[in-house]
Amino acid sequence: MLFWVLARKAYLQNLQYRGAHTMKMIASAVIGYIYASIWIGIGQSHPLGAYGLQGMVSYIAFNQAALWVVNGMNGGLGLEQSVRTGQLAVELTRPVHLYVSLMYREWGNIGYQFLYKTIPIFIIYVVTVSLRLPVNGWTYLWTAVALSFAAYIMLAINYLIGLAAVWTTESRWLGWLNFAVFTLLSGFFIPLEWLPDRLRTLTYLTPYPYLQYHPTRIFLEMDDPSSLPAALLWCIVFTMLCLAATSAVRRKIEIQGG
Repeated sequence: MLFWVLARKAYLQNLQYRGAHTMKMIASAVIGYIYASIWIGIGQSHPLGAYGLQGMVSYIAFNQAALWVVNGMNGGLGLEQSVRTGQLAVELTRPVHLYVSLMYREWGNIGYQFLYKTIPIFIIYVVTVSLRLPVNGWTYLWTAVALSFAAYIMLAINYLIGLAAVWTTESRWLGWLNFAVFTLLSGFFIPLEWLPDRLRTLTYLTPYPYLQYHPTRIFLEMDDPSSLPAALLWCIVFTMLCLAATSAVRRKIEIQGG
């Protein structure tokens, strides 16, 4: 019950800004179309590997649509502001675990982003760039699972970034650093197999490939769902990290008398 209350509250809060979000959705679709056009130009003189021209356009288009599910959440989950105002101390006294309550709330935001940004952008690309659709119906299910894992991993990363404000006061720079690493190592701009060897090896040791690269490859039916167990493992690891970080924050605030 608590899940639905918090998620619904976040969802309804977003509805108050539908006009602004619609403009962001249109802008995002245009930006993705520009990315696709760049690859169309490159594809005129290069084979683009196993993707081919249409496959690469579909890769970029789906990545842009899925971006709002994976990386459309509040930076730091609003924790930095809570630290500055002292509201975090109040949140820690509530009967619901801080991570659990913020996670529930953020899922409402993710659901809103999916309905009002990801789906419209996806439809626009199906019409305008002939986004390649799966042949096997099960692919939609596996893609949904992969994107759910991806959203959870990014949610946990943002939670840890937000909690860092307890020690640094200012944690937005970590958010920008995370976004920069995300755009490179998640396969958002370029498939990971095209990265330099050493960078590619390093990338596969991080959770970032499970945010965009693997879900997109699954959707394009270029990979099977074999990457999902590893994504689930990262979800478990980040859950443990978030719980441990919350305990550390609670101890720090109690020691300081906050």
